[in-house]
Amino acid sequence: KRFKEPEEERRPWRIWFYDTSKQAIGALFIHFANVFLSDLTEEDPCSLYLINFILDATLGMLLIWLGVKVVSWGVQRKKYTSLVFGEYG
Repeated sequence: KRFKEPEEERRPWRIWFYDTSKQAIGALFIHFANVFLSDLTEEDPCSLYLINFILDATLGMLLIWLGVKVVSWGVQRKKYTSLVFGEYG
């Protein structure tokens, strides 16, 4: 995807790396947490993994969205220009 974007619209490599690495680290954390939790129960590990994934993809995303909205509101109210989401400078 990065190389299909026009040259003038691409993010610098450092910012691209930070964005993709935080997504990879989050995915690894969720994966290993789900594997660990599935070993603690007598239930079918695959169905428990699926339930955890669905909860993370729905409720987790809702909580993240709400958190971003609350923080963005606070940043706008206090006029902290260096903390605006998506603005890397």
